[in-house]
Amino acid sequence: MAAQSKDLAKDPAKALAFDLVVVGGGPGGYVAAIRAAQLGLDVALVEREHLGGICLNWGCIPTKALLRSAEVFHLARTADQYGLKIKEIEIDLSAIVQRSRKIAKQLNRGVGHLLKKNKVEVLTGHGRLLGKGRLAVEVDGAAVMEVGAKHIILATGARARDLPGMEADGKQIWNYRHALLADTIPENLLVVGSGAIGIEFASFFNTLGSNVTVVEVLDRVLPVEDEEISALARKAFEKLGMRLLTGVQVRGLEKAAAGITASLELQDGKTEAITVDRVIMAVGIVGNVEELGLEKTKAKIDRTHVLVDQWLATDEPGLYAIGDLAGPPWLAHKASHEGVICVEKIAGVADVHPLNVMNVPGCTYCQPQIASVGLTEAAARAGGHKVRIGRFPFIGNGKAIALGDPEGMIKTVFDETSGELLGAHMIGPEVTELIQGFAVARSLESTEAELLHTIFPHPTLSEAMHESVLDAMGRGIHF
Repeated sequence: MAAQSKDLAKDPAKALAFDLVVVGGGPGGYVAAIRAAQLGLDVALVEREHLGGICLNWGCIPTKALLRSAEVFHLARTADQYGLKIKEIEIDLSAIVQRSRKIAKQLNRGVGHLLKKNKVEVLTGHGRLLGKGRLAVEVDGAAVMEVGAKHIILATGARARDLPGMEADGKQIWNYRHALLADTIPENLLVVGSGAIGIEFASFFNTLGSNVTVVEVLDRVLPVEDEEISALARKAFEKLGMRLLTGVQVRGLEKAAAGITASLELQDGKTEAITVDRVIMAVGIVGNVEELGLEKTKAKIDRTHVLVDQWLATDEPGLYAIGDLAGPPWLAHKASHEGVICVEKIAGVADVHPLNVMNVPGCTYCQPQIASVGLTEAAARAGGHKVRIGRFPFIGNGKAIALGDPEGMIKTVFDETSGELLGAHMIGPEVTELIQGFAVARSLESTEAELLHTIFPHPTLSEAMHESVLDAMGRGIHF
């Protein structure tokens, strides 16, 4: 293997050969590289900015650090409910942001250590395909190295989508990166988009005192979730003081010294103007397909995402794409799993299986938390299933009551004929941790019978999962 070469600008242009080159060091790319190295492949990883990618540096991890600070603030503010007296609580936004960045930096270093431990060659620069298994590594627009590999995996991720005329400027209009580095808690905040990113930032700033309005073009918030969970989420958010407008389009944003005014077209055709201090745009993502040299290959692009087969292979022999670049669901754990599948298929592992997207859990770390896996009730019925539904509210769970957080529900969807667990949907305390129980159940193709006979410890929040299964079978006990 060639020697480690992290500062390519100081190296003469030269050609290196590897079994596999991974372009992008995010949760898809670095996991693929490490798994390939474990399987005995000679691997290089090309990363132009930060190891760990958007998720670790500007997404999943730092947002959770912010939300944890908001959660602690909320608990301190409501401490009297737990028999505690806290007289003064101050928000230090700068310290909150600094903690978030420190955590991201720590994990960034950790990824570097893991790659070194597994003898993955890290090449710092921008990767550009040259065709026929060759890749140029560029620094400041100049090629400093050429590498060759029989297999190349593209894991370049995605970035925030801008709306024409409403592009994020980092001042009055923020995207997720700007919001992560916020230097102020806006008195009035507009969040455009009610997916996971939008709702998480809405929850964070709402908890810290902002007057938050969320607008969503579709007819409900968190539109990918089960309709019943979405409706409960709306009630919970409104109870916490958010204003939610659904079926609304933002027709324009007008900046002024006194604030920024959004022109809204409401569901009934009426219009409304709302003036706020900041706007967060959370209207989806676009794949990073530019400047990759894809035009030199047979790979196809559809709406900024690279088309792949079940093994993540493109139409170009030896070229693969994983993670956000390859399409939804846009989740870090999906990218990591795809990286492993892709590499194991390349290496000839016997028992590798294609990804079943219905087994990919989704989590939103707002207050209250929301999590799901599998089919919604509506999707199950639309797919021809005769379903059996189980529900259990956290108000019937002793641990939730003891925590002082009894709002929410667990809902399970079963096939009435086979007993298969088709989906599970949750809103309430720590459900982003609980959902993995049902994700494992789906991976094991468990039926309601196996879940019925599983012993859940007491007192735990997980007992609500069991009760939801019992309810689906007409055997609920505690509610």
